[in-house]
Amino acid sequence: MSSLSDRFRQLGVQLGGESLAQRQKHAKYPIETLVDGRFQVTPVGEAFLVEKLYPLADMHGNTPLQLISPVEMLAAWAKDERVATCSTNGYAFLDTETTGLGGASGTFAFLVGVGRFEVGGFRLAQFFMRDPAEEAAMLTALDGFLDGCETIVSFNGKSFDVPLLNTRYVMQGTLSPLRSLAQLDLLHLARRLWRERLPSRTLGNLEVEILGLDRSEEDVPGWMIPQMYFDYVRSGDARPMKSVLYHNAIDILSMVTLMEIMAGMLAEPLAGENEHTLDMLAVGRLYEDLGYLDKAALIIEQTIERGLPDEHQTAAIERLGYIHKRRGDTSAALSLWWQAAADRQIYAHVELAKYYEHREKNLLEAKRWTQAALAIINAPGYPRFERQLQEPELTHRLNRLERKLARGEEVDEDEAEE
Repeated sequence: MSSLSDRFRQLGVQLGGESLAQRQKHAKYPIETLVDGRFQVTPVGEAFLVEKLYPLADMHGNTPLQLISPVEMLAAWAKDERVATCSTNGYAFLDTETTGLGGASGTFAFLVGVGRFEVGGFRLAQFFMRDPAEEAAMLTALDGFLDGCETIVSFNGKSFDVPLLNTRYVMQGTLSPLRSLAQLDLLHLARRLWRERLPSRTLGNLEVEILGLDRSEEDVPGWMIPQMYFDYVRSGDARPMKSVLYHNAIDILSMVTLMEIMAGMLAEPLAGENEHTLDMLAVGRLYEDLGYLDKAALIIEQTIERGLPDEHQTAAIERLGYIHKRRGDTSAALSLWWQAAADRQIYAHVELAKYYEHREKNLLEAKRWTQAALAIINAPGYPRFERQLQEPELTHRLNRLERKLARGEEVDEDEAEE
């Protein structure tokens, strides 16, 4: 398999810088004649970049281009307090366009888009590598733009964009400015928040479903971009690169507004404008996973009251019961388990059996709930696979209870949670 360097050579591109000026001189449609960009002089050469300042009042889809919601829960999700203590202009929204999806040393990031807030608006800078020989200059210019940055915000950047750029800095024999920064990757959080409601959580689908945004016809599918860049390097025709710049810019602007929406959802999950109960349920689960049990219980309780699809309602009641159990609120947990047991939920029978055996020391009542569960799973029409999973544990519990009743024994502490 040929390397990326071999492919560039096959296109007639020398990776050294000595023929760069000549190649650019003979380009049919140079990028600098097609877009409003400029050259930035660095110690290792010139870098080409396109900049635009977006006023804070600008709307991107249905959301203003600004960050105003508290971000403490985003920091808790990222497991990095620096995300919460970061100043607004300390966030850098990063997205790259590359020569392939691999992260190996042979993959180039030929376009690095990065946006930051400043006085008066949101500045988007796109560093474009007209030729592989300009990589060092591009990375040096990017380093300068990131000066003072505290947190990188991305969409799958923690796994792809940042490691790739770190590798490119190493290949150029310099330290990456990204290594010491906090990272907030919105992709994995988006999957948590919308996996039940949306079949796809790609950035493009989130733009439509969450941001209310439709891209213009100028956009280009991401999978086409690597080949488009190779075609540009071979032909010198940068006209298709305008679509790539547009694609990259929209990705970054969408990350800003998506972060604001996520921060608002997590900070005020019970706000009236949150009309989707499945989203509220996802936030409640996230609070639970992060250890905020009291708030998780409140969120899920109100979600259940507002109403969920049947299959989610049943699961939410089960989850809420376990949260109450972890919180030590036995009364609230019992109320839910009795309700679920009346609906023939096996887990509720098991929890009630545990309660009467270990808390009330009432082995007869524990046996009654276990027998009731066995009767349900052995009734005609009960799914065979679920019976095969549940019956051994229930039978084991019943046999143990009968042995204890026969001996008149108390519950062994080692069995307290069986």
